[in-house]
Amino acid sequence: MSEQSFKDLEYELELKNAEIDELNMELQDKIEQINKLKLYSTKLKYANKNLEDKLDTKIDYDKARVKELDDLSEKIKEKEEIIEDKQDQVRYLRSLIDDYKSQLNSNTENLDSQLKRIAKTYEDLLKQKDAIIEKQDEEIANLIKSKEEIIKSNKTNVISLKLQNEKYQEIIEKLTKTN
Repeated sequence: MSEQSFKDLEYELELKNAEIDELNMELQDKIEQINKLKLYSTKLKYANKNLEDKLDTKIDYDKARVKELDDLSEKIKEKEEIIEDKQDQVRYLRSLIDDYKSQLNSNTENLDSQLKRIAKTYEDLLKQKDAIIEKQDEEIANLIKSKEEIIKSNKTNVISLKLQNEKYQEIIEKLTKTN
């Protein structure tokens, strides 16, 4: 081989090494891009997983809400049935109240007539009471008069007994002095 061809080969080898270096650099860039893409892909996978989890959570929440709404709907139906039953009871109670009102009116009329009779009887009893009180007042006045006379008589008797007692005392004293 000649020197020229050796130099040519060397030059070609350098060119090829330069190309290899360039290709290695491009390869390194591509590897970095691939790594970035892998990182981005992983990030997207996690984001996708998070979104799926959020979506699953939202779906579960919505299912629970739908179930709650179904339960509420069922409860509303039950409440409506209860309300209808209560309305029937209210109608029945109103009819009872109307019956009671008519009975009350009838009883009121009967009570009015009884009250009139009782009032008349009460007036008669008041008249009798007044007559009895008048009689008792007379008797009390007579008793007071009688008592006053007895008191006067008793006072007279007491005075006379005191006088007699004094006389007897004098007699006793005389007798005791003489003995």
